[in-house]
Amino acid sequence: MLSYIFRRVLQSVLVLLVVGLVAFAMFRFVGDPIDNMLGQERTMEDVERLREQLGLDQPFAVQYWRFLEGAVQGNFGISYRQGRPVAEIIAERLPATLELAAVSGFFALVVGIGLGVFTAIRRDGFASNAIMTLSLIGVSLPTFLIGILLIYLFSVELGWLPSFGRGEVVQLGGWSTGFLTQSGLLALILPSITLGLYQMTLIMRLVRSEMLEVLRQDYIRFARARGLKEKAVNFRHALKNTLVPVITVTGLQLGSIIAFAIITETVFQWPGVGLLFINAIQFVDIPVMAAYLMLISVMFVAINLAVDLLYVAIDPRLRSEGGTS
Repeated sequence: MLSYIFRRVLQSVLVLLVVGLVAFAMFRFVGDPIDNMLGQERTMEDVERLREQLGLDQPFAVQYWRFLEGAVQGNFGISYRQGRPVAEIIAERLPATLELAAVSGFFALVVGIGLGVFTAIRRDGFASNAIMTLSLIGVSLPTFLIGILLIYLFSVELGWLPSFGRGEVVQLGGWSTGFLTQSGLLALILPSITLGLYQMTLIMRLVRSEMLEVLRQDYIRFARARGLKEKAVNFRHALKNTLVPVITVTGLQLGSIIAFAIITETVFQWPGVGLLFINAIQFVDIPVMAAYLMLISVMFVAINLAVDLLYVAIDPRLRSEGGTS
């Protein structure tokens, strides 16, 4: 057990190091940030002086090692564009992204499980077939196109919901939230649906498939033979055993929601870290780009590690394998 946990933690650390190395290497081909920081009247002396101040004159290995040293301490350097600490900029933008991801994940989980159970129980009904047909939209259409369609329908044509921005926010200590204002809640609806629709359809189809399989099991037939009500059979016995694989997929999808937020935030001009990353690319703000990718990598790796450890705690076979290896 302990050896398995140690191996998984070690693998997670190695993955983070490799991701950081690849990302940092790719940024060397994005462009030269000096061109965006100095005006047309710059001289070669100005260029060399600024390059030395930023440490860009150092070898790649030295730059990457300095980045890792600072990242471990929570210091990602100074933004080339804003001239402020990157950690401070991300801390300002992170609440918007986390709130959007939380609402999207809640929408995907609740609606996905609900529709999955409904389409499994009523698998031959007209409503079930219609839902399964419409779910192809969430799987097939790209996220940005779904967002544009929702903006056109609910913002342009109907005028019910805002098409961009976060609305009015309230400061609670160092956290800015839109949950406490009407405009903030309205602004969350369209981007959260856009971001969570793909994950919702995946969860719905997974729940439906797993529940149909569980409903064919002998213990379900035995429960019905005992005279239990259909509601008790479906929700107390079938659904409980259906949710085991759903937990794993849902955990992984939470990481993808945060990663996919970059597209949704661009479409809706949502002031989160995804939009911050897009702006950083345009201005070759390497510290911001590197910090964003490391942040996303840490979230993905942490979620994968948590899911693996949860499986070890649930499945005794994995505990025995971990202990004997």
